[in-house]
Amino acid sequence: MIIYPAIDLRAGQCVRLRQGDFQQETVYGNDPGQMALHWQSQGAKALHLVDLDGAKAGKPANLQALESIRKAVTIPLQVGGGLRTENDLNTIFELGIERAILGSQACKDPAWLAQMARRYPQRILLGIDAKNGLVATEGWLEVSSIKAIELAMDVASLPLAGIIYTDIAKDGMMAGPNIEALAEMSHATPLPLIASGGVTTADDVYRLRNMNLAGCIIGRALYEKSITLPQILSE
Repeated sequence: MIIYPAIDLRAGQCVRLRQGDFQQETVYGNDPGQMALHWQSQGAKALHLVDLDGAKAGKPANLQALESIRKAVTIPLQVGGGLRTENDLNTIFELGIERAILGSQACKDPAWLAQMARRYPQRILLGIDAKNGLVATEGWLEVSSIKAIELAMDVASLPLAGIIYTDIAKDGMMAGPNIEALAEMSHATPLPLIASGGVTTADDVYRLRNMNLAGCIIGRALYEKSITLPQILSE
C-alpha cells in the first residue's frame, strides 16, 4: 500500500482544512516545493496534491505552487481540485504531473469522465468525496443525491488509475478513517482504491493495509506528528 502525504494548497501555501471548511484552516508552510522535498526525504514514494482554490473556483488556481513541487521532487504526483475540462487536464499533465483527479465534473457528466479515462488511460483518478454516503461536489460545498457506492460501481469498467474515497466527516478530524465505508467500497469495485480522511494513528494505517487497499492519503496526522512517515513505512 502506497502512503501518500497530502499537500493541500491555498493561496500558494500548504494548509489543512477541517471537513473541507475554508473557515477552519491551519497553515503549515509557505514553500510547497520545500514541503514536497521534505516528504520525499522522509521516504514518500508519491504525493497527493489538492488545489483548494481550484476546487472552489472550478479551475486550476495554484499552478505556480504545483510547478514548484514538480521541480523539487522526482517521485510521482497526483493532483486534484478544479479540473473540469480537458484543457485543465492538459495544463496539469504539461507540468509533468503523472495523474489527475476528477471529482465534481466527473460526477455531473459521466460520459465526459469515460471519454477522458479512455483518452488518458491509467492517468485519471476518480475522487469520490462522500457525506453520509452521498457524493459531495464543488469543493464539498454541495451534496448530490448520488450514492458513492453506486458511482464506484458505474465506473468499474473504465481504464482509470483508481478511486480515491474520502469521507468528509472524517477529513482533518484525526478521529480515524471510515473503515466500514471503505470495506464496502473495496468490495464494490475492482479498481485500485485509495483511502483518504481521518487516518491518525499507525494502527489506522495497519488496518487499511490489511484491507489490501492500493493507497492511503495522510494529511493532518503527519503535519501534527501524531504519526511519522518513517515510522509507518518501516513496519
